[in-house]
Amino acid sequence: MAPAPSIPKAAFWMAMSIASFLGMSIAGRETTAELNVFQVLELRSVIGFLILLPLVMTNGGFAAMRTKRPLAHVARNVIHYTGQAAWLYALTLIPLAVLISIEFTTPIWTAILAVSFLGERLSKARLTAIALGLIGVVIIVRPSAGSMDPGQLIVLGAAVCFGISMVLVKSMTRTESVVRIIFWMLIIQSAAGLIPALYEWRNPSLALWPWIVVIAFTGMSSHFCLARALAYADATIISPMDFLRVPLSALVGWLLYREQIDVFTAGGAMLILMGNLLNLQRKAPQAAEAEAAVS
Repeated sequence: MAPAPSIPKAAFWMAMSIASFLGMSIAGRETTAELNVFQVLELRSVIGFLILLPLVMTNGGFAAMRTKRPLAHVARNVIHYTGQAAWLYALTLIPLAVLISIEFTTPIWTAILAVSFLGERLSKARLTAIALGLIGVVIIVRPSAGSMDPGQLIVLGAAVCFGISMVLVKSMTRTESVVRIIFWMLIIQSAAGLIPALYEWRNPSLALWPWIVVIAFTGMSSHFCLARALAYADATIISPMDFLRVPLSALVGWLLYREQIDVFTAGGAMLILMGNLLNLQRKAPQAAEAEAAVS
């Protein structure tokens, strides 16, 4: 039974989600300063699996995690893992606000791919949203200005991977539960990243372990809290709250890492966020919850 709509409760869970995403960004910076990206992802998946286990047991146990779509899970998670690795690597190269701004193009790529592969309709509003998002990226990256940062292209590639992953998830939620999708995400990504992680494995220092636990926990809590927020209010209300991640990321980057944001990044981010607002469509809470939980 779906909970009764409540804007205060939705706002609370959304605040927790934003805090989790910011915590994950900071923990990502701290862990990748000592460990390689693949090792961080491996530790995150393994610890995340242990965190998920109680939820698995309360949802039918391992028997309920059986799937008839193993290839779909593998395809989705190879692409998602690639996006996560690219995102985490870009986090070491560019300011937080730039990374988050470009990451917000994910719904734009999802919209393009959903039209191509899921047969969704390309409305004028959605077409305008796509155009605004693409123009925003060009303004931030500025390919003709001679200042193009490899990190910007890497996180753009991550956003495209996340878009592909989201389209695959939309298809999978027709037959798979959210818990089952997350379960196989952690299993497959742990297996996919094991060899790259072991190739340059370094034993984490004692001081780094709290940050490892933080990135594993927030990797789960960020999407769980977002899913809870979407259970209390529609995506048209929740998504604009999520846009607070851009200025808050800029603030965190300035306070902790003395990062500066130029007018081009601010202007491009505004266009991307405007495109996302236009792209918003009213969704049933359960469908939105499924998308949020596995992105």
